[in-house]
Amino acid sequence: MEENKEPTTVLPDRTKAPKFKKEKPPKQPKQPKQPTPKRPPAAKPATEDPDSMFKVGFLADVYQERPVGPDGIKKVVTRFPPEPNGFLHIGHSKAIAINFGFARYHGGECYLRFDDTNPKGEEEKFFVAIEEMVRWLGFKPVQITYSSDNFDRLYELAEELIRIDGAYVCHCTKLEIMAQRGGGQGEGKPRYACPHRNRPTDESLAEFRAMRDGKYLAGEAALRMKQDIENENPQMWDVFAYRILDEKHANHHRTGNKWRIYPTYDFTHCLCDSFEGISHSLCTTEFELSRVSYDWLCDKLGVYKPMQREYGFPFFDTSSAFKSNNLHRYGRLNISGTVLSKRKIIELVTGKYVSGWDDPRLYTLIALRRRGVPPGAILSFVNELGVTKATTNIEIARFEQSVRRYLETTVPRLMLVLNPIPVIIDNLPDDYLEMLELPFSKDPAYGSHTIPFTKTVYIEYSDFREVDSDSYFRLAPGKSVGLLKVPFPITATSFEKDPATGLVTSVHATYEKPEDGVSFKKPKSYIHWVAKSPEHNSPIKAQVRFFNPLFKSSNPQAHPDGYLADINVDSLEVFPNALIETGFEEIKRRAPWPEKEGEKDDMTAGKFRSETVRFQGMRVAYFCLDSESSGESVILNRIVSLKEDSEKN
Repeated sequence: MEENKEPTTVLPDRTKAPKFKKEKPPKQPKQPKQPTPKRPPAAKPATEDPDSMFKVGFLADVYQERPVGPDGIKKVVTRFPPEPNGFLHIGHSKAIAINFGFARYHGGECYLRFDDTNPKGEEEKFFVAIEEMVRWLGFKPVQITYSSDNFDRLYELAEELIRIDGAYVCHCTKLEIMAQRGGGQGEGKPRYACPHRNRPTDESLAEFRAMRDGKYLAGEAALRMKQDIENENPQMWDVFAYRILDEKHANHHRTGNKWRIYPTYDFTHCLCDSFEGISHSLCTTEFELSRVSYDWLCDKLGVYKPMQREYGFPFFDTSSAFKSNNLHRYGRLNISGTVLSKRKIIELVTGKYVSGWDDPRLYTLIALRRRGVPPGAILSFVNELGVTKATTNIEIARFEQSVRRYLETTVPRLMLVLNPIPVIIDNLPDDYLEMLELPFSKDPAYGSHTIPFTKTVYIEYSDFREVDSDSYFRLAPGKSVGLLKVPFPITATSFEKDPATGLVTSVHATYEKPEDGVSFKKPKSYIHWVAKSPEHNSPIKAQVRFFNPLFKSSNPQAHPDGYLADINVDSLEVFPNALIETGFEEIKRRAPWPEKEGEKDDMTAGKFRSETVRFQGMRVAYFCLDSESSGESVILNRIVSLKEDSEKN
């Protein structure tokens, strides 16, 4: 395998000797319990309550600061303001859930606002994908807005800020500005004002218009806010309000080449919040220091001031004066064992380590969707973590465990054989057919289906052993095993091998059906299977993909040779000869599983998405139908294993 190729391990049908897990001894029968009086069902834990994070804790406190009521506000209004220059990842799901959920819980509204103030990297596909992910998670924006909608208004306010001596045009270089802030070549020295800070307002106004009209190149001039360079908060050190972009990056996705100058986040964010009447501006900790400049600009211009509250660890050891602002914050969500950086994901895609932004080994939201993770599982995970003031660093195993718990009660069950080997039941006639009823779940509401049981069935290669042992309870010569839902067990009598490879190619067995009135000994274990029955289109052939962690360590960026040196070459396993039972067709017709969040809306609108076909492969894992499947080709993705398995992962 070349170093920069997508890591893939293809597992053809039994090309290597199987590995077996050590069997546990059978448990001793338990003594029957005495009947106990029924109790009322226990209250649902907080993690099952989708609104628990809004009822108590940080977000409840934030609401009480500015509640709806006679002495508060008329309506809760929030916003989710992503930059349209990349695909959303798992970390964004927390911001989406908080902003949209907070508004919904309090009967309010939430805007989806695209913060499109930097044309570089903004593309139509990102706008589309971001909106799609918000709706997939089950949220409906009251309105989709764009910061660029306000470019004219923002420019007018910038001129007004200059007139009231709140901004000035600066011509300093980057190094000069660093020195003014006590850094760069002047590191350790006192901060001092820009030499252009006290130029006449008319002069700054004329220079600002010259910036607008193309007199200056990028880096030759910028509009800075006249704040307080003595303040201990760096966000008050005359931060930028407008900058000039290179001509090659100046063309805007929506406004074309109208503008050469663009407002910064520090200038745009609070004013767009103000224009839209945002009541609670909820942000991550990286914006905590911006809280003071946020308030400063609104106050300076005399516009409506929303209440900004930040979350997560501060990046700055604040002074007592800064702490007095009584800031609130909730933690960012980071997943260990992967990378979320847009730049790094681009390197993975262009280097063909992954197939694209939606490769199921990534943790972008479109990748998790393709992998089969339901939107409700992501929301449940976020709610389970709660909202605190600390940045949340979560291991992949914990995320998968949360997804596993969600799937356990929301998807149907089928039998799927990954690496099949035929078992011929010699004492059954060639045309033997018995239709068996299988429930889709322990919950009767899921219904049931019938599958054929015939003379030839397929089992997992790992469920047969050539030499028996006392600790082994599956199929072996002379040993009986139960086939799930089949009335009676089978006993292996012989097997055939390929002389070239030494691998078993088929097993012969007998069906241990007793004579009428005679009892039979229940086997110690049951295994899954799929029958051969061409008239019932059984089995259904499939390719199955197992997605393991893309990196070998929990912190790939700490690798001395770079994160790419930590790539797990076994992150993708392919089983090309898997077989599924016929209930799969009904599962496909009845998708989505579960019928919740945005996937329910898609179904109502007549849109079919392959990943909504989800099921538990009994004794194997949870699966979904991959988007590359076609009418003749079934491709399945493993969502998560049935239980955490450190060896597999």
